[in-house]
Amino acid sequence: MKILILGAGQVGSSLAANLASEANDITVVDSDEFVLRSLQDRLDIGTVYGAASHPDILRRAGADDAEMIIAVTDNDETNMVACQVAYTIFHTPTKIARVRNIEYLRHPQLFSQEALPIDVLISPEQLITDYIQRLIQHPGALQVLDFADGLVQLVAVKAYYGGPLVGHQLKELREHMPNIDTRVAAVYRKGQALIPEGDTIIEADDEVFFISATKDTRAVMGELRRLDKPYKRVMIAGGGNIGKSVARALEQRYQVKIIDHNPKRTRDISHELEKCIVLLGDAADEDLLLDENIENTDVFCALTNDDEANILSAMLAKRLGARKVMSLINRAAYVDLVESGDIDIAISPQQATIGSLLTHIRRGDVVKVHSLRRGAAEAIEAIAHGDENTSRVVGRTVGELKLPPGTTIGAVVRGNEVHVAHHDTRIESEDHVVLFLVDKSRISEVEHMFQVGITFL
Repeated sequence: MKILILGAGQVGSSLAANLASEANDITVVDSDEFVLRSLQDRLDIGTVYGAASHPDILRRAGADDAEMIIAVTDNDETNMVACQVAYTIFHTPTKIARVRNIEYLRHPQLFSQEALPIDVLISPEQLITDYIQRLIQHPGALQVLDFADGLVQLVAVKAYYGGPLVGHQLKELREHMPNIDTRVAAVYRKGQALIPEGDTIIEADDEVFFISATKDTRAVMGELRRLDKPYKRVMIAGGGNIGKSVARALEQRYQVKIIDHNPKRTRDISHELEKCIVLLGDAADEDLLLDENIENTDVFCALTNDDEANILSAMLAKRLGARKVMSLINRAAYVDLVESGDIDIAISPQQATIGSLLTHIRRGDVVKVHSLRRGAAEAIEAIAHGDENTSRVVGRTVGELKLPPGTTIGAVVRGNEVHVAHHDTRIESEDHVVLFLVDKSRISEVEHMFQVGITFL
């Protein structure tokens, strides 16, 4: 596929790296020559220097025959105008834009084909807000990802001593929970992926990814670790777009405090939010945190736009007694670094955004993509179409499918029914199939399986 990526920032660069490894024809446009040279040295892609929304620059980048434009510059207006130019002059079939400003997003009519012709809007703030909400709803989880309109969840947890299944084989899970069905999709031990079999023994500190019906998530978590008490008190550092969005989403169900150092911003937030307590100050001020009972705080979320400030305030909060700390981290190099220390969960805006973008790039009818393990692994939801003559999956059982190595089918959703996948689970047309890929480089083989071939026999 020929794709233009406008903007070579964190998201644009990460997306280019993801897509270039999958035999796509990628060109990146940016106004920073140094960043473009650095990208070209690392990746087999084209680059064009210039303003991303200018017609002549887009033409030089190959917009005449591009199948998709992905506008992820740091400027909302540039992204929107670039999509308008792509539609009006180049008739680009698919136009995707990242738009951060909530004021634009509150008026969806702006993004119709008659106004600003953007096919897919990506809002990092909303993606991260949803992600944090799910983590807070499931105490103890490292990741919680929704599929099939929330009917199915993929959950990552760290196995701890004391979990009923720790030290036992996976096949004993059914004996422990005879009325609940789940599938362990992957186990990571000391950073290395293990393909789970029935005789795989779960060890303490393993990172376990399991797939289950959403209603069963908490019960399955209880097999791998002692269940944490539900969270009540949340403290947020940073009152920017993300911090404010998270506070708004949580304030009706939790006791929420938000700290920001900007007087005007704190005044604005206090007027906009209903129940949240807004504090003016520095989130890395030990006295302020102690005054606000940090030792009784269930979750501390560091959500400023400064990685170093987030890391320091989260580490301080943990040392002062916060039960769980999360930190928003843009730099990929920092993520692995901090999760091995005091910070429980590092949240990467790039990974959240890239997963959402890949949903619209994958071939076959792929309706949901989550990028995992810093982009090395992927979880996808694909829809099976056709019949036994035109499809490679319809009418076949999971055991009959020639899945790429390291690929697991976790669940099959038929209407509102969730079927956790076993070797004898048969796939029917229009089923939603949730898959986990330990090796993302195998994604093209999975896409191929879910494409309907007219002459396929």
